[in-house]
Amino acid sequence: ILAGLAQSLAAEFAIDPGRVFVAGLSAGGAMAALLALRYPEVFAAIGVHSGVPAGAAFDVVSGLAAMRGEAAPRAGGAPPAARTIVFQGSEDAVVRPVNAERIVAGLGEGRERQGKASGRRYRRRVFEGGRGELWLVEGLGHAWSGGRAPGSYTDPAGPDASAEMVRFFLA
Repeated sequence: ILAGLAQSLAAEFAIDPGRVFVAGLSAGGAMAALLALRYPEVFAAIGVHSGVPAGAAFDVVSGLAAMRGEAAPRAGGAPPAARTIVFQGSEDAVVRPVNAERIVAGLGEGRERQGKASGRRYRRRVFEGGRGELWLVEGLGHAWSGGRAPGSYTDPAGPDASAEMVRFFLA
């Protein structure tokens, strides 16, 4: 349904297929990863914030295990079909940080940089050829990095995941 909706909207508004993206937080991030796996012809890039890899779960029990970092993805660590940017909090007790590493498994070696934005330190790994980025944000729990304070599951301290995902998508 979601892939069909994206295709329909792209056709209706004459959107270049290379500019169709999907992003989500938590279960929405897992859905973005799954959409990229199942419909690589639809999505040019994905953003996963605090989610699990595609194929990591198939029911509630395996989903909870995957979130805790106890289960490896059934997809075997294959690289995502779409360009992928991942954000993950180092203090996320809901979706453990090991999941972020599993999402980018298979992208090869990356160059790691460290920085600080809006009061938070982060490590950013950039993979060759613009295939992916992994942002590990220190002190961030299960919340959207750089989100607006009144929102749910948001943390106003940076870096701004929304801005970084848009930058990555349009690169």
